[in-house]
Amino acid sequence: MASPPKTGAGVDSEGRNRTRLAAAAAALTTVGAGLGLRAVAAGDVAKYGGDALYTLLIVALVVLVAPRVTAWKAGAVALTFSWAVEFSQLSGVPAELSRHRAVARLVLGSTFDTPDLFWYAVGASAGWLAVASRTGRGRSRTA
Repeated sequence: MASPPKTGAGVDSEGRNRTRLAAAAAALTTVGAGLGLRAVAAGDVAKYGGDALYTLLIVALVVLVAPRVTAWKAGAVALTFSWAVEFSQLSGVPAELSRHRAVARLVLGSTFDTPDLFWYAVGASAGWLAVASRTGRGRSRTA
């Protein structure tokens, strides 16, 4: 017996699954790029490249969780998150947590650095371009 034709919902579900798969692959690739960058570079290249990759990873994770998000919103959420983490470093709480856990050091950092804000924007822009080029959903649906 032949299976019934797929409805619009089934096709949409397949598209979301493909988007999630691509986002997961992008997240893993970004983590690999960050580890590779740390292995071959030092100083500002490693630091600021890592900042951009950090935000790019967040873009990928946003798309993984919400595959129908627009590229603009994914980039904005990632940039907002990155900036929030950076500004939280002014409180000293991330530094204290980072002393006790390596994961906290990787996710929260420890010391506020103004140039990081620019490099997070670079990562968010790269993520926006990557999502927009793949999905064609660069602009908000209401715009």
